[in-house]
Amino acid sequence: MAPVKWFGGSPGLGHDGPVSDVDGSTDGITTGRLILREPTPADLPALFALYADPLVWGPDPLSRHHDTGQTARMIENWRAAWHRDGLGIWTAWRAEPDGDAFVGIGGCFVRYGVAWNLGFRLLPRFWGRGHAQEISAAAITAAHRLRPDLPLTAYVLEGNDRSRRAVERVGLELVWRGPDAGNPDASAVRLLYSDRPLSSELAHTLTER
Repeated sequence: MAPVKWFGGSPGLGHDGPVSDVDGSTDGITTGRLILREPTPADLPALFALYADPLVWGPDPLSRHHDTGQTARMIENWRAAWHRDGLGIWTAWRAEPDGDAFVGIGGCFVRYGVAWNLGFRLLPRFWGRGHAQEISAAAITAAHRLRPDLPLTAYVLEGNDRSRRAVERVGLELVWRGPDAGNPDASAVRLLYSDRPLSSELAHTLTER
């Protein structure tokens, strides 16, 4: 696993496992190949392009954005999660000679106050390069250090084999399978992955909506 360098962020995140080389700036964190940053309103064009791409959202068309207002509200929600939890969704970038190239998003946030939720989404030209695992490894390390009491979970729609393989590669296991609550497609099935066993009550909280 590539080493991770932390720059700034919330006090108390600390480092263990693959995380090293603490630095005091506010530019985000770096992994072996990526720069991970807290989203800002300036990221709107790049994020809208990602969220409007029909190829990206083929397995989950309900999450596709159709206007920039949706994306702007999403950025506000992500920034609120960072303020609330001390961790959230990053924008991911590759350092290039002529400027940083936008790769996608990923990270984790506290869902319903009971679990970390891991997520990622990449531009198609960066698929298959291991970037999702790189982002996820950094997020898991930070989440476990900040709130080790919370399970780390991920939702995947059944049939999204690319995302399913990605969460399995970072060590999460399938703990629940059932209807995708709120999905107008009555046949949609949600898979819940976790880094530990979940009580039936906790699984219900995480899947009832």
